[in-house]
Amino acid sequence: MNTTLQPQVLGKTGLLSELRAFYAVLRREWVIFIRYPSWVIALLIWPLIFPMMYILTARALSGPDGSGLKIFMANTGANDFIGYIVVGSTVWMWQNIVLWDVGFALRNEQMRGTLESNWLSPTWRFSYLLGATGTQVVSMFTFILITALEFGLLFGVRLHGNPWLALLVTLAAIPSIYGLGFAFASLVITLKEANTFVFLVRGLVMIFCGITFPVTLLPAWMQSIAQWLPQTYLIHGVRAAAFANASLVELLPDLAALLAFGAFWMLVGYFTFIWMERRARQTGAIGQY
Repeated sequence: MNTTLQPQVLGKTGLLSELRAFYAVLRREWVIFIRYPSWVIALLIWPLIFPMMYILTARALSGPDGSGLKIFMANTGANDFIGYIVVGSTVWMWQNIVLWDVGFALRNEQMRGTLESNWLSPTWRFSYLLGATGTQVVSMFTFILITALEFGLLFGVRLHGNPWLALLVTLAAIPSIYGLGFAFASLVITLKEANTFVFLVRGLVMIFCGITFPVTLLPAWMQSIAQWLPQTYLIHGVRAAAFANASLVELLPDLAALLAFGAFWMLVGYFTFIWMERRARQTGAIGQY
């Protein structure tokens, strides 16, 4: 009698077992991350390399006397053009890295040869994505902190507002940033590759969200598209909180938009995962390289 019940006991799932699975995936991703310490070099170099491309371009186009920068700051309302550019470029890098890391989390596990065996376990399969996201969130906030320190020490960028409100806006953007990553990861289950979609999304962010210029300079039809991209509100909110000393009341429109987009993209990401997982089960795509 006990022997016949044993398989059912082993296969029983619950909240505690799902938390253990989530922790196991999180711990695995963290072990892989620290196993290759050279990755830390990227966290030190990339925060400088990508923004510097735009910063040096701005300096070159400002003229010998730098008069062009005054026009730029008059149009943007920014007191520090370097900080203005760094905020936008950092948001772009955040979304770009999430699309590659979280978006290809399941594909990477398939290439390691562990996806099929894990898929057969009685575990909530979405926990594989959540576990991979946990390590990625830590590394990205480290990335943002290093960016702030490097530009503060090397270029003298200083916050003229409330850093806690800037952090609040950043936290409000997490569901939309990673919900989009979940949707990409779900598509990769069946499509195997989603490079084109990654290039499309990061291109939209670069052009429409004003990473180096105010959205108000865009034509009306492009501004309409920008209003449907959560990164637009993230960039505007962080800039307003960090450099324009905006109050919580002034940031409420950005916060409300980010929370609404976050709920939308989390639902889209989750249900896309359910749909693609069911489709992959029917077609056998999980076992196809």
